[in-house]
Amino acid sequence: MAARRVIIVGPAYPLRGGGMATFNERLAYAFQEAGDAVEIVTFSLQYPSFLFPGKSQYSDEPAPEGLRIKVLINSINPLSWLQTGRYIARQKPDLVIFRYWLPFMGPAFGTIARLIRKNRHSRILAITDNVVPHEKRPGDVPFTRYFLSACHGFVTLSRSVLQDLKQFAPQKPSVYLPHPLYDNFGDPEPKAAACAALHLDPRHTYILFFGFIRAYKGLDLLLQAMAQPALQQRPDIRLLVAGEFYEDAGPYQALIAQLGLHDRLVLHTDFIPNAAVRHYFCAASLVVQPYKHATQSGVTQVAYHFDKPMVVTNVGGLAELVPDGEVGYVVAPSPEAIAAAILRFFNADRQEDFSANIRQFKKRFSWSHFVRAIWQLSEETGTQ
Repeated sequence: MAARRVIIVGPAYPLRGGGMATFNERLAYAFQEAGDAVEIVTFSLQYPSFLFPGKSQYSDEPAPEGLRIKVLINSINPLSWLQTGRYIARQKPDLVIFRYWLPFMGPAFGTIARLIRKNRHSRILAITDNVVPHEKRPGDVPFTRYFLSACHGFVTLSRSVLQDLKQFAPQKPSVYLPHPLYDNFGDPEPKAAACAALHLDPRHTYILFFGFIRAYKGLDLLLQAMAQPALQQRPDIRLLVAGEFYEDAGPYQALIAQLGLHDRLVLHTDFIPNAAVRHYFCAASLVVQPYKHATQSGVTQVAYHFDKPMVVTNVGGLAELVPDGEVGYVVAPSPEAIAAAILRFFNADRQEDFSANIRQFKKRFSWSHFVRAIWQLSEETGTQ
């Protein structure tokens, strides 16, 4: 039997890893492991510089081995959309998967998808991280409708996004599939080795906030939690912040000064390369996701890979993947609730039993299951 042909459209190398590119590259490997022929079509320009909040869009790490990645899409150049759509249509892949997370991409992706459909062979699915974006902007609804109407079916990574999707495409096949495990950041290492790599004092106890820093992720709530009187009684606990600011750092710096937290924090606020990810998770005893609103978070699946318990807020789809009291705690998005959960975790010495539970619970998040479910969904769709 000839290998099935798959094209994934979305961020990938030479763009920086981050959650999106890392996911797409790991998904490509998973299709290859299933015997499928895979190519990723990615961006020559993902964002114009005035819209990009970080320092650089491009990676200085080595290219992922064994993947075919074609750089084609300029998000603001319609000629490149036409070129990309015609290129993919000519390949006649059995399956095209768009990674959709932002209405800004709707015009480009919607145009590319419509051109692909003309080959009357390829099934077009979208993995929709968000349908209703975290930060609302003019054009969100028409851009999203334009793209979604060009797809045959959808995968969501949280039940909350699945509900949002029903408002836009109620008649099309869709399925919720939990975010698979991020198992591509290396093996766990002892805390002492991780601390040495990061130049941290291993005598301290670290809690970790990981990922790009944006308002909806609630770092300000976690900073205020660190200043709660009860948590101040544990001077051994340090907050390790690892991730690049994707907005103005000034308000956070002012809050840190106002709360007098300089001695309780370790700030590593440059981009974290993939090779360094394991050091941060292995140095920490607890991962905290204090989001104000969310759909899902890949940070959860990195924490699971390294057997790290979590405190997450009860927003969006975060609680779906963190059974409360078994592998971590689910709390209200408030400084008081976050601080109380952190204290409960350390005072009750829950690290060992939570980590043991994680080792069993995480077995359900396999990439092979994710790929099989995508193919099953594609079989439920037509090509018209």
